[in-house]
Amino acid sequence: MRNSAIVVPCYNEFDRLPKDQFVRFCQSNTDIDFIFVNDGSTDKTHEAIAFVEERCGGKARGIALGKNCGKAEAVRQGFLKAIDEGFSYIGYWDADLSTPLESIRKLRTELEGKKYSIAMGSRVKLLGRSIERMAARHYLGRVFATFASLTLGLGVYDTQCGAKIFRNDHFLRPVFSLPFSVKWTFDVEILARYRVICEREGISIRDLAVEYPLETWTHVAGSKVTPADFFIGSFELFRICLYLRAPVFARVYAAQLRG
Repeated sequence: MRNSAIVVPCYNEFDRLPKDQFVRFCQSNTDIDFIFVNDGSTDKTHEAIAFVEERCGGKARGIALGKNCGKAEAVRQGFLKAIDEGFSYIGYWDADLSTPLESIRKLRTELEGKKYSIAMGSRVKLLGRSIERMAARHYLGRVFATFASLTLGLGVYDTQCGAKIFRNDHFLRPVFSLPFSVKWTFDVEILARYRVICEREGISIRDLAVEYPLETWTHVAGSKVTPADFFIGSFELFRICLYLRAPVFARVYAAQLRG
C-alpha cells in the first residue's frame, strides 16, 4: 500500500488556500499525497489547486465535484478515491491550514505500529501549546463537544477539529461508503459509524480512537462556520442519537453499514 493521502475539501478557497505552504511541504515530504476536492467553487479555486498540482510532481491532484455538495460529501469523495488508490493512512485537513501541515506526521505517528484506527487533532489549551481560538467559538465549542460526547457515549474532547487521520483498514470503506445523513456534524457521524461497526464486532471504539493535543492551531479569518451552525448541529446530533439509540432507526442504520 502507498503511505499517506490527505484530503483537502475546498469551497471558494482561492484567497485562503496557502498554496506555497502546500508546495513546500509536498517537496520535502514525498511519502504524503494531497487530494484537493473542489466542491463546486464559484471563484478561482481551481486555479489555486492547479498551481499546487503543477509544482508537486504528482504528489498533489484535484478532483472536481459538479456542484456544491458540502464539506461532508467533499471529504467522502476524496476518501473513496484515496481508498481505491490503496493508501495506508488517509486523513482530511482544513484548506486554510489552521492546523499546520507539520502536524500530519504527529497524528500519523499515533497510528503507526499501534492499535488505533483513528487519530484526531484536539484543540486543547495546555501549557506549551499555542491554541488561538475566538472566545465565543471556544465556549460554544465546549457546549457542543459535551452534547457530542453524550450522543456518542464516548468521552471525546474535540470532534470538530478539521485534522484527522485514519488507518485504511477494514473499518474505513464501510464508514465512508454511504453519504452522510448530516452536514455540519459529519465528524460526529464518522465516530458514530465506527461505534456501530465496532459493536457488531464485539469491540469498543475506545480501543480504536485517540485524540492528539495539537501543538499549534490558529483561527484563520474567513471561516464559513457561523453561530447559526451551532443550532443546526444540535438538531443533527439528535438525528445521530436516534441512529444510535432508537431501536428501529438503529437497526436500519446498522444494516446500511454492512457494505
